[in-house]
Amino acid sequence: MKISLGSDHAGFRYKEKVKELLASLGHEVKDFGTFSEDPVDYPLFIRPAAEAVASGEYERGIVFGGSGNGEAMVANKVHGVRCALCWSEESARLSRQHNDANVLSMGERLIPEDLALEIVRTWLETAFDGGRHERRVAMLNAM
Repeated sequence: MKISLGSDHAGFRYKEKVKELLASLGHEVKDFGTFSEDPVDYPLFIRPAAEAVASGEYERGIVFGGSGNGEAMVANKVHGVRCALCWSEESARLSRQHNDANVLSMGERLIPEDLALEIVRTWLETAFDGGRHERRVAMLNAM
């Protein structure tokens, strides 16, 4: 799978860990930055990662911040992106199964690293239950 990544300075460490995980699982990754823990304006890195998903260039995206809230808000401003802020394996599973989330947002300050990696695994492995929720996703995309 082709996956785009983006983070601010507060999500940088988790982005790097997830990038390693994705590479080990055989995924193609594009890192849109940031590339250090120096303070940055997160929309400069989150929006390009989300746009890469919306354009179809990448199948999914993962964005990171301190809480993940601002990153999810920026990603969801991009037409065609369905970004879910996840804090547990269950929230990740449901975001894929019920909402067909194509971008995942996580907060480095709010969840332990091992849980973040499990959230990513769960989110990648969970399929969308299209028959039951197809109309809802079509409505979301039309907004």
